[in-house]
Amino acid sequence: MSTPQIMVVDDEADIRSLLQEILSDEGYEVRVAADAEEARQLYAEQAPDLILLDIWMPGTDGISLLKEWVGRGLKSAVVMMSGHGTVDAAMEATRLGAFDFIEKPLSLSKLLRSVQRGLDEGRPSRETAAMQLASSVLMPIGKSEIMRNLRQQILKVAPHDTPVMLLGESGAGREAFARYLHSVSDRSKGPFVSLAAGTLTEENADGLLLGVVRENGSDAGYLERAQGGTLYINELEDLCPRGQTVLLSVLEQGGFIPQNSTEAVPLNVRLLASANQSVESSDSPVRRDLLSHISVLSLKIPPLRDYSEDVPELLKYYVDKMVDQDGLPYRQFSVAAQNRLRNYPWPGNVRELRNLVHRLLISGEDESVSLEEIESELQAAAAANEPLVKQDLLALPLREAREHFERAYLQQQLILSGGKVGQLAKRVGMERTHLYRKLRALGVDFRQGGSED
Repeated sequence: MSTPQIMVVDDEADIRSLLQEILSDEGYEVRVAADAEEARQLYAEQAPDLILLDIWMPGTDGISLLKEWVGRGLKSAVVMMSGHGTVDAAMEATRLGAFDFIEKPLSLSKLLRSVQRGLDEGRPSRETAAMQLASSVLMPIGKSEIMRNLRQQILKVAPHDTPVMLLGESGAGREAFARYLHSVSDRSKGPFVSLAAGTLTEENADGLLLGVVRENGSDAGYLERAQGGTLYINELEDLCPRGQTVLLSVLEQGGFIPQNSTEAVPLNVRLLASANQSVESSDSPVRRDLLSHISVLSLKIPPLRDYSEDVPELLKYYVDKMVDQDGLPYRQFSVAAQNRLRNYPWPGNVRELRNLVHRLLISGEDESVSLEEIESELQAAAAANEPLVKQDLLALPLREAREHFERAYLQQQLILSGGKVGQLAKRVGMERTHLYRKLRALGVDFRQGGSED
């Protein structure tokens, strides 16, 4: 296998030298360029596997150079770098085809992970590029079919200005998906304004939504602040009756009049809202005519337990994020710990997973997160919440509940058996041939790191 080739394009000599030294020590073949002209020459001689490209350079900037390469058929994965990173720059870079965007001063761990991912995955598709940007706003990631389908749905509805309802459980990442939808829409350069519906009351709903004109200045309402962009209403079912009336009037009239004003403001806002699935029931607190306006399109955001195969990837993502952004010590989840968490029902969804990672990075001492630590954390969580069976199994039909229990039971027993199917058969009292069939039927991976005896 040939040595991966990387080109570093940066006008700062110290950064070029440092990156060349670090990446060479990691076993990569590294060439450097001080500006766009040198980069063009090196690229023409041989297209590298990956390019680390600075945005702000004299002459031709990095975004323009990337656009030039893309127009000619980009053959390399590109990771953008900037000491003055902005959302607009990241958006432009990822839309053009950049794989990732990292800010200076560079985090060594972030740099090496980004380089490795870029080399592994190559030049991304439009969806992958959008996902890389969306990860900065905590979009749940994953390679499961559920996540792939949901991302495709979002890319389909994003170009339209139609209101969208995001249905799902609390903590499932509805706002993260709303931000992702906004970031890949035509309104991405406009503001994303988030409104917690429960903060509106019968007394303040008009002022907070419409704004207030005063003699010594005006207080912009949520609708005005979101002009040209997106207004996201979180937990729509918590919106008070007066707030619902005001919002419905604005949607029907296509504009609004701030308090103490007579001048109508045309509405230039895309509306997104989140709610629990029960908002569609007959006893919903949200009036039906308002729902009909907001839920023209709807997206169902799944609970984490429905795509538990993505838990290891989510764990890695949040570890990397908290190490890079919060300066927490790096820890790696052991295989046993990851397997245990794949079979946890996650009543608090992605939010609960993120909080768990945060606690473990703060409190742990060893570099590896052990199964024992996980069991201790889950026991503490169970003591403060409902029993596990009530959290998960009792909400499922009998057949699904039985399969869920059998899968979790056998995966945990496989861990305790050291991955040895022979030992597992003895522990659970099953004949080995029948056990193999059961493991395959339940989708339990008994080959990874294990053996028959």
